Amino acid sequence: MATKRSGRGPTATQQAAKFLGVSVLSGVVLAGLALPGIGAFGLVAKGTVEGFDEIPANLKTPPLSQRTTILDSEGGEIAKVYSRDRTVVPLNEISPYIRKAIVAIEDSRFYEHGAVDLKGVLRAVNKNAQSGGVSEGASTLTQQYVKNVFVEEAGDDPDKVAVATQQTIGRKVKELKFAIQVEKELGKERILNNYLNITFFGQQAYGVEAASQRYFSKHAKDLTLGESALLAGIVQSPSRYNPVLAPKEATKRRNTVLARMAELKNITPAESAAEQAKPIKLNVSRPKSGCITAVDGAGFFCDYVRETFLNDPVFGKTKEARAKRWNEGGMTIRTTLDPQTQKSVQKSITDHVNQDDKVATAISIVQPGSGKVLGMGQSRQYGFGQYQTQINLSADKAMGGSNYGFQVGSTFKPILAAAALEQGMSPYKTYTSPYRMPYPDEVETCGKPWKNGGGETVQNENRSEIGPYGMKEATAKSVNTYFIQMIEDIGVCPVTKMAEKMGIRPAAGGKVKQVPSIALGTEGISPLTMAAAYATFANRGTYCTPVLVESATGPNGEKLRVPKSKCSRAMSEQTADTVNTLLQGVVEDGTGKEAGLSGRDSAGKTGTTDGRKAAWFVGYTPNLAGAVWVGGAGAEDVEMENITIGGVYHDKVYGADTPGPIWRDAMSGALDGRDAPSFDTIPIAGADKGSDKGSGNKPGNGRGQRKPGTAKPGGGKPGTNKPGNAKPGNKPDDAPAPLLPNGISIPGITSGNEQ
Repeated sequence: MATKRSGRGPTATQQAAKFLGVSVLSGVVLAGLALPGIGAFGLVAKGTVEGFDEIPANLKTPPLSQRTTILDSEGGEIAKVYSRDRTVVPLNEISPYIRKAIVAIEDSRFYEHGAVDLKGVLRAVNKNAQSGGVSEGASTLTQQYVKNVFVEEAGDDPDKVAVATQQTIGRKVKELKFAIQVEKELGKERILNNYLNITFFGQQAYGVEAASQRYFSKHAKDLTLGESALLAGIVQSPSRYNPVLAPKEATKRRNTVLARMAELKNITPAESAAEQAKPIKLNVSRPKSGCITAVDGAGFFCDYVRETFLNDPVFGKTKEARAKRWNEGGMTIRTTLDPQTQKSVQKSITDHVNQDDKVATAISIVQPGSGKVLGMGQSRQYGFGQYQTQINLSADKAMGGSNYGFQVGSTFKPILAAAALEQGMSPYKTYTSPYRMPYPDEVETCGKPWKNGGGETVQNENRSEIGPYGMKEATAKSVNTYFIQMIEDIGVCPVTKMAEKMGIRPAAGGKVKQVPSIALGTEGISPLTMAAAYATFANRGTYCTPVLVESATGPNGEKLRVPKSKCSRAMSEQTADTVNTLLQGVVEDGTGKEAGLSGRDSAGKTGTTDGRKAAWFVGYTPNLAGAVWVGGAGAEDVEMENITIGGVYHDKVYGADTPGPIWRDAMSGALDGRDAPSFDTIPIAGADKGSDKGSGNKPGNGRGQRKPGTAKPGGGKPGTNKPGNAKPGNKPDDAPAPLLPNGISIPGITSGNEQ
């Protein structure tokens, strides 16, 4: 007998003897390796024996990846999403036929041996030696289960999967030790149950319940004898025995399983023969992976939920932890999506913009005061085909959106107006507002003053738009020169600070640039961001961050933490009420008349960008805010002139004539049958063109104006004073003004650019 060397552990001979003893007693040496003969062991075992005792005995079983169900606010299903299509079911919800069929074909002595079947190993070795090749393996169901655990833990990492499935003695030794532990701790029935829930059956189906649904559109508990034999046969080679793609091979394999079941007396020979004579009969449910299956055009809302989960620290401290939790699935996520609103959004989209149009549209609708996103949709559907996309046109880049968002045009002017009012400017403030004017020579910013070295000019849309104008009429008619004079007066810094308070940030990330051209909406911003920003006005000055998730539960029904909307005051109530008054005038008598709602208060702003590459309408009622963008959705910009959209020809596209009606119809359906509260407003009377009444300042310059609301209004209801509209034949909308090359425009960004 070999002796132990002092202080140096067992000799190599002792270690080999120990390993061989364990191997022979448990049948591990060649279990499942299907090696040609014993001789191979001597070539590969060296280097694996030493580590046997060091292998941890506790198998850490990862939670099985399952489907996650995403629900709307009323509990209706939006979609099922999954990394792996699996529904875990207990053994009593699995047909006895499939239990017997799996044991019969994969490990007929399952209930007679331990973790390893010694007789099976010796039989496999003998057959492989006789054939001179690999003709039979001997892994037990327990060993197969352990291997599947390794594969599940590897997830979708190809390198980890390769390690988990490599055909080496080292892996098989590790597999054995875990198998021994599993047999001891779980027992046969739980092992069989776990195996049936973890194993892969092809066609993206993991576990017997998903496989039963995929191939037969029924629950696993309802599987017949023939169906069970078919599924059991697939496990050995899901691609070779795929009944959808290889029915002949699948039939042969099914019949082999039936014959084996008869041989083991699980069924009678007559039953086996009768089932073998039947052709395979499938009732296939095609794989439905994720948000592509979402109802009512909510695919991008669904995808935003996923992005929220992957990006918000509330779901895990690290990106890796959040991704792992999402891939494990098994959750039920209840969202803020309102079915009525979403249906209205989708109907308005399909009524106004065709999927194959040269341009696309996107809509986001938010609830003021809560930040809840009630609807989200776009004309380019979620998918991989022609005129489909996986880019969420409503979202920032970090949340699956376009690289740069879309220039917002004159929809940015109300943010500038709010900043000016907060600085003490009177709503009666007038500026000369010429038809055309040069950009300012110098404008204050949060740092060094911005200086103009380009000599470019800015102009209004119509030659008839010549001031002086007051704030209400300038807003209603979207007079570009008025707002350029305004930002020259108050500086850029108050405007960018107001934008930040209202949640406005470039879709590409970072902060709004310190340039005066922001007055005309040169930043690329997403529709969801704009909808949430305008909700601040509806909420009387308090901004709430958008949220899409109401609640979530884990696989066992445990409640999960979810993100909460964070609300903060962005401006005074008086400022918000004043902006509400200004923007009511836009939909009553200004550029947004085509977007006005009947029977309820509404307000909003049109926007058209340089070259007509994007058109917007962003508006709200006291209980709903929405943003609509129309523009090029691909890598190339589309100048929207002489263009047909939704079957309607346009010589020029404006924020009023395309986004406006889309917004009107989407909001009308969303609000149908719901309360119609009124705005709190600040009456702004008089202010006829050419009047400086109430401003206390000469047109064109001046700081230190009377605070909003302190000027005597002189009576009159908001919006009843009709400012001079454009002459017939002229479109009253925003001027797509030239942008300066020295920092006013955003380098590399043009509206609608997806690059």
